[in-house]
Amino acid sequence: MQYPEPISKLIDSYMKLPGIGSKTATRLAFYTIDMQEDDVTEFAQSLISAKRDLSYCSICGNITESDPCMICADKSRDNSKVVVVEQPKDVMSLERMNEYHGLYHVLHGVLSPIEGKGPEDINIASLLRRLQKNEAIKEVIIATNATPEGEATAMYIARLVKPANIKVTRLAHGLAVGSDIEYADEMTLFKAIEGRQEI
Repeated sequence: MQYPEPISKLIDSYMKLPGIGSKTATRLAFYTIDMQEDDVTEFAQSLISAKRDLSYCSICGNITESDPCMICADKSRDNSKVVVVEQPKDVMSLERMNEYHGLYHVLHGVLSPIEGKGPEDINIASLLRRLQKNEAIKEVIIATNATPEGEATAMYIARLVKPANIKVTRLAHGLAVGSDIEYADEMTLFKAIEGRQEI
């Protein structure tokens, strides 16, 4: 059976989201249709607002409403440490534990030859420029995910940063191999930060 065009378009829109296949997209589309009109309007406005009002911090690459972001602008943070993460959601995960008070740098991806992602495709060049400009940074803590791509990215960054005489550490593997920082609980993240090791 062919769905009416508005439903088909809605299903197609949901399928553009990562991890959403046709069955889930169809379920979401029909759920959306059953929602109150005010709720649908609010949902649509939230999508538009998020896309329109958010940008990336020119210093760290995190999602922000203002530039620089609140973390980079906060003078009380420890500016001698920078945690390098894959995605903005990883910053949020680390901030939730409320134990790390340094700075961040968001790569917006990892090195992945299979996907054709090289160093120029992620936010590595800006990290190196940042380290050159800011002599206060004494340690780079690499917090990429414990995946082959995350490990390769960590090693690549370590090779680039070490000659600058900056300590390079990696989150301890309290994080399970193959897991994402986003899904780790606060205690696991805290132990991982505490047990970081130089690479």
